[in-house]
Amino acid sequence: MLNRLKPTDHGRLHLILMLVLTFSTGVIDAVGYLGLDRVFTGNMTGNVVILGMALVGADELPVLGPSIALAGFVAGAVIAGRILRPEAAGWSRRTTGLLTAVGLVMAAVAAVLFVDPPRAGAPTTLVITAALAMAMGIQAASARHLSVKDVTTVVVTSTLTGLAADSRLGGGTGAHWGRRLGAVVLILLGAAAGAALLHVHVGLGVLLTALLSLGVAVAGGIARRRTPSPSAPATAATPQTPPHRVPASQRP
Repeated sequence: MLNRLKPTDHGRLHLILMLVLTFSTGVIDAVGYLGLDRVFTGNMTGNVVILGMALVGADELPVLGPSIALAGFVAGAVIAGRILRPEAAGWSRRTTGLLTAVGLVMAAVAAVLFVDPPRAGAPTTLVITAALAMAMGIQAASARHLSVKDVTTVVVTSTLTGLAADSRLGGGTGAHWGRRLGAVVLILLGAAAGAALLHVHVGLGVLLTALLSLGVAVAGGIARRRTPSPSAPATAATPQTPPHRVPASQRP
């Protein structure tokens, strides 16, 4: 399909790829919350809420982990924003490079987890939290640059709000209900998959996320290269009009 991709198919392809990343976010957040001492590495709203409750000592919630995750996510988003700033909205070589970097970071973290499983408060665990959060910040900023409506890959609160408010029950037309519902369902299924993989090994969920990110980067990069350029000269097929000749009798 990719070798026959038309420019009009880009929106659909980007939607599919962003939904895949939404699923991967569910996986990595399940790993973070259940395997890294109740820390979200993709959903920063959760970290802000946990941090707020932890600051008043509620239920002995962690402070350091969520703080590191927030800092790492912001740093990743800043890096991606800087790199993508010169590019027009849409997929570019830089998008491919950034998502490839996300996948490689995830793969490296998975390798570390297979050798040294996380322990609450351990320095290695905090470094892993920072690396995963930074990778997710890069992913979120890259997805934002693609501007796929209602699919941010990291949060579904606004997506769920749009799904309900714009539904026919809410007096709307139900536009984009499929992608909105898909994003919610996929992050749910991703979290379930991540929790299930934790029963086998904590590194498996991160490894799955790495493979998904690399697959998205490869698919998006191939599609970009296989798309014909729309910048062909408009006058190429236009016959040239011969120059107007003035009759000899009218020449000065």
